[in-house]
Amino acid sequence: MRETSKTVSSQRPLWIVAAVLVLFAFCLSACGGSESPAKQAKKGQQAGVRIQTATLQRISIQRQVVLSGTLVSPDEATVSAEVSGVVREVLVELGHEVIPGQLLVRLEPRELELALRQSEAQLHQTEAQLGMDGAPGLEPPPDEEVSAIRTALANREDARAQAARASQLFKQGLLTQADFDTTQTRLKVTEAAYHIAVEQVRSLRATLRQRRAALELAQKKLSDANIKAPIGGAISERLVQTGEFLRENTPVVTIVQTNPLKLKTAIQEKFASLLRPGLQAQFRVESVPEEMFQGKVAYVSPAVDQATRTFPVEILVDNRDRKLKPGFFAQGSILTHRDENVLAAPEATVSTLAGESSVFVVENNRVRKQTVTLGDRIGDLLEVVSGLQGSEILAATSLNELADGVAVTTGAANAESAPGVESGGKGERGKRGGQL
Repeated sequence: MRETSKTVSSQRPLWIVAAVLVLFAFCLSACGGSESPAKQAKKGQQAGVRIQTATLQRISIQRQVVLSGTLVSPDEATVSAEVSGVVREVLVELGHEVIPGQLLVRLEPRELELALRQSEAQLHQTEAQLGMDGAPGLEPPPDEEVSAIRTALANREDARAQAARASQLFKQGLLTQADFDTTQTRLKVTEAAYHIAVEQVRSLRATLRQRRAALELAQKKLSDANIKAPIGGAISERLVQTGEFLRENTPVVTIVQTNPLKLKTAIQEKFASLLRPGLQAQFRVESVPEEMFQGKVAYVSPAVDQATRTFPVEILVDNRDRKLKPGFFAQGSILTHRDENVLAAPEATVSTLAGESSVFVVENNRVRKQTVTLGDRIGDLLEVVSGLQGSEILAATSLNELADGVAVTTGAANAESAPGVESGGKGERGKRGGQL
């Protein structure tokens, strides 16, 4: 029993030593097989970050000026009754489309017809006094052809002849003084009668003009009993009812022109040199959001509002299909001009940090960070205003792993395999509009 106990106690240290040696070897191998992140990143940079590249493109950009405004009717009229009377019939309702000259409201014409007949009778009386035989529209005859003047003229000439004979007889002593004075008095009376006849005829001429005007006025009033549309458009208000008595100048309906419409907007003063009549405009409205409507700049204000630093612009819009209504709010743009051969970079090649945009230019298997100034966005392309020449090759992937001077290896000669990157010509992108 003592020998066995001695043997076990002599073997126990050897087992402990072996276990310690195994644990040490395991730790040594683990330490030798791993590296720090800094060393691994350094090795990765030495080997090169694998990227895909993209080239710059030359595109065409349609420049635009953003607009927002309200559609209004270019012409609106509140139609009023020009004569008083009772409404016999109202021929339109709210929303009805009318054309110029269309009958809207009819008044009772009886009283106006009687007034017209009275004017006609008075005119015929004056024409008869002037010997016009009731022929309408003729000018009155000359004075010497009016019967009253002809009679006065004949009496005057007879009195002159008698006075001349009486004067000869009186000189010869064959006529008494009383008879001579009688012939002289008659001559003065006939001359006065002639002048009176001339004045009466002139007064009749003035009366003729007055009664002709009165007849035209009576005809107009009778015509005004039929109230007609002065402009084409839609009825926005109906203000009278059948049987209602109207006084002169009482509004009966309101008409708004619906085709064309006018889009009123205000543009920032920095675009004043770009806008002129004739430019095309496009916009959308909330009621028909899927449709793009077209218009043309018609009027541009020559003055800028000092409070808002904007100037008014009016755009005429064709509205034959009546999809648009006055009062709609519109948002869109005015197409100013098109720029050709504009330098653009794929969106995937640009990174923006703290408001500064940059790209990584690939040169001799290394990247160089280049700050750029961007302009309009056209689809997935960004206009490059400054910072690049146009021949550079840009990194399109793994931008967050790159820094100035990092070595890279390219996996593609173009950007077609890079997500969100396209290469090639203008295609459809060049047809879209850029925004100023």
